[in-house]
Amino acid sequence: MPFIIACANANFPFFVANPIHIKRFAGAIGQRAKTDKLDAQLIAHYGEAIQPKLSQLKPGTMKAMSDLVARQNQLLVMQTMEKNRLQILPKELAMTIKPILTVFKNQITKIENKIVALIESCPDYQAKNCILQSMKGIGKIASASIISNLPELGYITNKQASALVGVAPMNRESGRYKGLRKIQGGRHQVRTVLYMAMMSAIQSNPVFKETYQRLVAAGKPKKVAIIACIRKMVVILNSMLRDGVMWEAPETIN
Repeated sequence: MPFIIACANANFPFFVANPIHIKRFAGAIGQRAKTDKLDAQLIAHYGEAIQPKLSQLKPGTMKAMSDLVARQNQLLVMQTMEKNRLQILPKELAMTIKPILTVFKNQITKIENKIVALIESCPDYQAKNCILQSMKGIGKIASASIISNLPELGYITNKQASALVGVAPMNRESGRYKGLRKIQGGRHQVRTVLYMAMMSAIQSNPVFKETYQRLVAAGKPKKVAIIACIRKMVVILNSMLRDGVMWEAPETIN
């Protein structure tokens, strides 16, 4: 898990340190012993020596983004329902639906603009957003959902990231019983957004398109294949944010 170097007051600047960097710092200064007291001294020494760039905790901004993403998802669901009704209702009733679709479209646009404004208000969010959206399939809403609902991404292990999103398969075994592995728990809001993002990614991103097609060809149910692709997406995004690098599709897709 990440280490947070900060003042006691949460309104003061802070820095979230990658534990791997602190471990390597300990090796560089020759510290091998490990106790809680020594760890605290090591983290303080790391902060003093490295002088990392400080961030500013913005819980209000993160909460606002999370609420906006949730509201937009609600509007998108209602918009889809009305579009479906437009296809099956008589033409004379279309005039009762089209004005509602216009309202939904305008409100969705307003929410997107508010999300963009919140991201632009914080340099840290801007940097994360730029990295996340460099991956084909991750748009403004998916990026905002990750920033606000999964702030740990980039500071945790790949297994922890998959578990937090809720796309890590859990074993169900007891004695001779071998049940199907199923996903459970996790943060459903970000998982829902990433599910929709993956529907786009398997069309536009060659890496996930190949993975999805290969799994389906191997006999995996389509939903299982999509979840597996989301897990792969989370792992890659976690590595991108950890290393501060943009998306770059491999020349050879495995």
